[in-house]
Amino acid sequence: MPFAEPVVTLDHLRRHAVARSLFAPTTLPRAIARLGFVQADPIRAPARAQDLTLRHRVRGYRAGDLERRYAQLAIEEDFFVNYGFLPRATQALMHPRAGFGSKWSKARTARAQAVLAYVREHGTVHPRDVDAAFQHGKTRNWFGGSTNASTQLLDAMHYRGLLRIAGRDGGVRTYAAGTACAAPPPWAGPDAAYDALVDVVVAKYAPLPERSLAELVLRLRYGVPQWAGRRQAALARARVRLASASVGGQRWYWPVGENPSAARHAAVAEAPTVRLLAPFDPVVWDRRRFELLWGWAYRFEAYTPAPKRLRGYYALPLLWRDRAIGWGNVSFADGRVHAELGYMAGRAPAGRAYRAALDEEIARLQAFLSPR
Repeated sequence: MPFAEPVVTLDHLRRHAVARSLFAPTTLPRAIARLGFVQADPIRAPARAQDLTLRHRVRGYRAGDLERRYAQLAIEEDFFVNYGFLPRATQALMHPRAGFGSKWSKARTARAQAVLAYVREHGTVHPRDVDAAFQHGKTRNWFGGSTNASTQLLDAMHYRGLLRIAGRDGGVRTYAAGTACAAPPPWAGPDAAYDALVDVVVAKYAPLPERSLAELVLRLRYGVPQWAGRRQAALARARVRLASASVGGQRWYWPVGENPSAARHAAVAEAPTVRLLAPFDPVVWDRRRFELLWGWAYRFEAYTPAPKRLRGYYALPLLWRDRAIGWGNVSFADGRVHAELGYMAGRAPAGRAYRAALDEEIARLQAFLSPR
């Protein structure tokens, strides 16, 4: 008999996206393992993106807990599809990053070797210590400004796996020798490792429209630049391997074994809950998917000139049940949360249920932002 695609609607996909990503709060290690990757961002408005993402998924989470507990967790900071935090076993699939880009000059290689020897001697180092020890001077950064050459070299060494992030000191990354990173498993040849990394991406952001799947596989160039020539084959394998259906003229993909039309998704997604989500939360991150599922375009406006902003510097998408209904600009001053909300419909949903759920979300933000 011919294969019959599952009957899936856009409502099913939206509920699936909410229910699978906003799972019941658990421990920090389990939440990171389930997410597969937590994108990092330095802006605090009112907290960093990684903390805003984890607060919905970790019981009793407070802003800064990831940084405070980093050294005790089996995770690493590294580039994946973006920069962030991921399980050490996943990071191992991306290394060694050999055979890509232009080779270092003899002088730069010598500087890197000297810095690596210094790090190994001292264990964990702060960039200012390296700068003081070697006095590499200044260089131009990616944004056209000036930065310490030592800082840029440390970043490059970290990307190549020579160094790892040991922790943070006042938000500044500290470095240790990269030998602490896990070794890739014996089965992880390039194609198998690439497929495993694609599966991590899909598990985090599914359900995904066809074009978003292709773009996310392309974004793995940050994590595995050494395998650029294998990218199209990896995408082709993913299209065959993953579950999929055509919905609304789009081909959508999700992990095998999941059922977007399962009744339990509706029960989770329709719970009377309000959530203010980070701009980089997995529910929000794919702007194309967001617009397809919720019918309006969310844009991150921190780098948009103030007069051109529509919703605010760091507007947090506002989710009510399984619907994205607006946004909030949140601050924390004098020990209190202050939230300015906007709604796509021009007004808040009517009824006590929404008002009570909003009060609960503000209370959760208050606890999250309050010092321990």
